[in-house]
Amino acid sequence: MATAKQREAARKNVKKAQAGAQKKQTLKNLDAKTRTALGKEAAAVRRGDEPTRKELEAEARRLGIEGRSKMGKAELKRAVARAK
Repeated sequence: MATAKQREAARKNVKKAQAGAQKKQTLKNLDAKTRTALGKEAAAVRRGDEPTRKELEAEARRLGIEGRSKMGKAELKRAVARAK
């Protein structure tokens, strides 16, 4: 049987975990312009108008671009365009 002190500590831990999980919901905390831009980019990838990051990384590998694994999608896109 848990003591009152243990139950209080468990309650506190649950509240901390819930607060941490709520803070991690970063997408909904972004401003509207950023969310819109991310949505448009995702839609373009789904339509096939834009390459995925994985496709860009494969192209960068084929072109022999150094540091590709540490690059973000935009950086990869620029590096591939420069290398072509």
